Amino acid sequence: MTHILLFIASALLILPGSEIVAQAVLPDGVVLIRGAFVPGRQPDGNSLLLAAPDGWIVVDSGRHAAHTQRIADAVRGSGRPLAAIVNTHWHLDHVSGNPALRAAWPRLEVHGSDAIDAALQGFLARYRGQLQQLRAKTADAGEQARLDAEIARIDAGPALRPDQVVSAADERTIAGRRLRIGLARHAATAGDVWLFDPATRVLVAGDLVTLPAPFLDTACAPRWQAELATLATLPFEHLVPGHGAPLDRAAYQRYRQAFDRLLDCAGSDNPAPLCAARWLGDAESLLDGEDPDFVRDLIEYYVSRRLRGAAAAADCPA
Repeated sequence: MTHILLFIASALLILPGSEIVAQAVLPDGVVLIRGAFVPGRQPDGNSLLLAAPDGWIVVDSGRHAAHTQRIADAVRGSGRPLAAIVNTHWHLDHVSGNPALRAAWPRLEVHGSDAIDAALQGFLARYRGQLQQLRAKTADAGEQARLDAEIARIDAGPALRPDQVVSAADERTIAGRRLRIGLARHAATAGDVWLFDPATRVLVAGDLVTLPAPFLDTACAPRWQAELATLATLPFEHLVPGHGAPLDRAAYQRYRQAFDRLLDCAGSDNPAPLCAARWLGDAESLLDGEDPDFVRDLIEYYVSRRLRGAAAAADCPA
């Protein structure tokens, strides 16, 4: 599971080669550019474009240049500017596109939590050290280039930070559109921002909802579980997760039930493979053709390494 340790550390336009969800799934003025999470490759999170009076709002900017380019192409193709970025959290697969988008639209504002500051000094600094060690051990030019690119994403630190800090739940006008913003402390990360648009009833949950599994690398699972209950009180019709396909309310309820049962299993004496099998059964209708062996490996890893023992409370407040 080395890839987990190293790479989580993080008017509709149809474009060739893009993964943009059709209007039949999300309301007008809402465009989802799907990320990807596959074995052996660093992930991109989902990015959502929301039309606003002053231009586009993008929620999360991805990791790889190709993903961020799809965002830029969609915005340019519309003939309207990119006015703002909202980052749901600091993982590299959600913020690494910020510098390129800032360069292309220098007047845009970035909204997000301040948790990225501690991450740059802690988790991401340690991760950078791991990357440097791997870089020193490989003679493969392609692998060197991939590691160099990941190091460069971390070294972009100041350009990843928000201009407008989300320090509490509130309502704010971004690019002329009134939105409801939430902040969960010590849930999936130390600071998870969610965004609810009352006009379209779209909730963008970031990594508070992820498929094909909850990504628990920087999580405090009990706080995460409590925040899922908070999200359920919002009057959303469509929920866009940090990874995976959009969910309606019924699908979100299945996700919550599967999450609850996963934590119950992890807190018992049941072996990790049994907990993984239960997740696969409980979340089956949400997995959208995912490789079951890959999902099983993820869950077994998280049960053994993040939900049991001292690691279970490592990212929870004292």
